[in-house]
Amino acid sequence: MTELFIYPTATCIAGVDEVGRGPLVGAVVTAAVILDPLRPIHGLADSKKLSAKRRLALYDEIVDKALAWSLGRAEAVEIDQLNIFHATLLAMQRAVLGLSITPDYVLIDGNRCPLLAMPSLAVVKGDNLVAEISAASIVAKVSRDREMDALHLEYPEYGFAQHKGYPTALHLEKLALLGATIHHRRSFAPVKRVLGLL
Repeated sequence: MTELFIYPTATCIAGVDEVGRGPLVGAVVTAAVILDPLRPIHGLADSKKLSAKRRLALYDEIVDKALAWSLGRAEAVEIDQLNIFHATLLAMQRAVLGLSITPDYVLIDGNRCPLLAMPSLAVVKGDNLVAEISAASIVAKVSRDREMDALHLEYPEYGFAQHKGYPTALHLEKLALLGATIHHRRSFAPVKRVLGLL
């Protein structure tokens, strides 16, 4: 599925995706993955289209079989300073820089590429079209969900394990009732409202 987007001279391709642009709390998490063509992984797809059980199984397989993988992140405070768009690009840069193998071509999910040292291409709906981006979407999603599960242990009353920080009715209700934690993104309107900044 990746063949359509291969750079003519590329021999080592990384896929990059993000999770967590929409939540009101926590980091935006990105992953970069270089797959091993000799160890194919079957069933890769956009992480949002997979069951939690299937995502976890694929995550373990990706981490085991990939030539290299790396996480990048931008914390809530960086999101508030930069805005979510620029924070996401920064997190993508960090994921690529964190790879133990330097790719010669990078495929990014979406319509904009971060500034990188190697050629890159933005692929709209890349998590459905490019195996490396699908793998990155799964690694990023599982990693961020685990962070939200850990945050739930710290703040069980907010229900983070349930909504993963997204602005669901439950989260908005708890935010109004309990106020914002130190992990909430202060530049996002529902949090601003609770803090009296709107």
